[in-house]
Amino acid sequence: MSQLTPPRRKLDTDAEAPVPDQLEEASPAPAATGPEPSAESDPRPTDNGPEAEPEPRAEAEPEPQAEAEPEPQAEAEPEPRAVAEPEAEATGSGEPAEAAEESTDSAAVDDRAGSEAAEPASTEQTGTTAPAAGSARARWFRRPRLHPRAAAFVRVGTSVLAAGFVLVAILVPDRLDRLALQNFLRLPVEALFLAIVLLALPSKGRRIAAVASGALIGLSTVLKCLDMGFYQTLARPFDLVFDWVLLTDAADWVKDSFGHTGEVLAVIGVIVLIVAVLVLSALAMVRLANVMARHRAVAVRTTLVLGVVWITCFTLSVQFAGVPFATKGYSQFLANRVKYVREGLGDADVFKKQLAVDAYADTPSDQLLTGLRGKDVLFTFIESYGRVAIDDPAMAPEMDATLQEGNARLKAAGFAAQSGWLRSPVTGAGSWLAHSTFLSGLWVKNQQRYRTLTTSDRATLTSYFQKTGAWRTVGIVPGVRKAWPEGKYFGLDHIYDSTHLGYQGPYFSWTPVPDQFSLEAFQKLEHGKKNRDPIMAEIILASSHNPWSPIAHIIDWKDLGNGKIFYKIKKEGTNPTEVWKSAQRVRTEYRKAIQYSVDSLTQWVQRYGDDNTVLVFLGDHQPVPTVTGGGNTSRDVPITIVARDPKVLERVSGWGWTDGLKPADNAPEWAMNQFRDRFMKAFGPQG
Repeated sequence: MSQLTPPRRKLDTDAEAPVPDQLEEASPAPAATGPEPSAESDPRPTDNGPEAEPEPRAEAEPEPQAEAEPEPQAEAEPEPRAVAEPEAEATGSGEPAEAAEESTDSAAVDDRAGSEAAEPASTEQTGTTAPAAGSARARWFRRPRLHPRAAAFVRVGTSVLAAGFVLVAILVPDRLDRLALQNFLRLPVEALFLAIVLLALPSKGRRIAAVASGALIGLSTVLKCLDMGFYQTLARPFDLVFDWVLLTDAADWVKDSFGHTGEVLAVIGVIVLIVAVLVLSALAMVRLANVMARHRAVAVRTTLVLGVVWITCFTLSVQFAGVPFATKGYSQFLANRVKYVREGLGDADVFKKQLAVDAYADTPSDQLLTGLRGKDVLFTFIESYGRVAIDDPAMAPEMDATLQEGNARLKAAGFAAQSGWLRSPVTGAGSWLAHSTFLSGLWVKNQQRYRTLTTSDRATLTSYFQKTGAWRTVGIVPGVRKAWPEGKYFGLDHIYDSTHLGYQGPYFSWTPVPDQFSLEAFQKLEHGKKNRDPIMAEIILASSHNPWSPIAHIIDWKDLGNGKIFYKIKKEGTNPTEVWKSAQRVRTEYRKAIQYSVDSLTQWVQRYGDDNTVLVFLGDHQPVPTVTGGGNTSRDVPITIVARDPKVLERVSGWGWTDGLKPADNAPEWAMNQFRDRFMKAFGPQG
């Protein structure tokens, strides 16, 4: 570059100096010829010419730095501007371009040290801060270029995490007992199908499909989490049609266990978690779709290869650690969900047809339950009293001892017993469904059926007792702590909930009132009254309700008082938080709770029973899979009839039940909804 050619950034400092004067002073000999000096077209003669003396050049070089740039003068004097403009263009395409390149290179090597040194000088000459601000913004946006390896690592890592998230969401099972590493080391056909769809769609359609499929995967992941919880408590998956109401029960349980603040925090946490899963699923699918679009050829080849691998492994039934490598489990999961929803939507019509069929609806009241007239009939449910308590080898010895002691106790008081099995519609929880099944004679397996039943005019076993007019019907329901309008449907003249039993002691975890106190309260409030009518009572013993810690123990009946004695007993009990850290301890506490309930009941009969006492007690459902071991799919519960009058048991002698409180393994097993009509027939005129 010519030494006489002033740098452009230096010409920008002054807009008043005329261009011709600059040329004459900077180059005296060539400038004398006018506007066509060779310096304008070719600066080399000026740079190397013999007439150019060192002093004039040295003086000329600072002058343009202090003088103005040619553009403003060009407006007043067109001809000189025409001469000077090529020079400005030459300088603009020369040194500034080189400076920009140098600044970029310097930025990549030493954090733009040269660029930062040049920009303040330019700002100082022009008297403005705009270029500095613009340069700062430019540097900020160029900052990721400082660490290209880190940026590449982040891009690759994000893509790998997105792929891993999607695969885990597709492969994760919906049961906690199936969470094993080998279940995640499989090739799902659904992932290959998604890849084919995303590769085949155009750009806009690909984005829409990615978001939609990501949202679907997120929703199915949330549903699988719900299934995990329901399998752990109810041994069945979450019902998308009927089970939403149970979520409020779960919130109530959290409130009872951890208070209102704990309930609010739990609800907020669940909502945040659901939103996070949905958003992450959609973002992960969009990320994968973009990666496949940028590397289309590689994605197509990879998809084809994996497709061939899947077909080969599926055809040959290739397995690793006993698990098929090629799987279509996610599709089966979705298909089952669709099937369940269809069945649920059509279940209402099926149940309404069943509701209309009642063999005793038109039977005159004087022909109902004639074999029990004058008797006190007590239908007693022991919470979670399932077959596992009797059959499980780890619990059987202690339970056998309790049942034998109870049987001996009853025999000493003149009572006899016969026992069998009933199959409950639920397991783990859902006591109200089992109770309504037992009393209504209908298979009440979900909340929708329960609501339909309790808003109908279908007669129940308890309401038939009420219909005769020969019994006062009462309910002892210590687990009820709020309004229970369904109580009227079941035909109960009076209901004693947890607030009307006179109990002033502590809760035992979920259980509001210990069983021994509930039975003593029934004795004081109803059964022990003189000159009363026969009683039909529905009694719920709730001490064996989950979580079985702490539990009460039998004390002298005379010491029960108002229940405050149980404060001391509760302090001696176990902590549920510690108990539930071990499945073995949970099973132990469950067994103790069942023993406590059975002992309370048999001691009450021994203490207060008479010739007119008829006791029917049963479990409502099996306990949660933590107790049953998960693999136990039985829904059987024991049922026993106890009476002192031999004529009562004679009427059921044809049932084939086992003598005593423990049903034999081969004792008859009925569906729980069959009991009502068989009981009505046995104790009716034809029984």
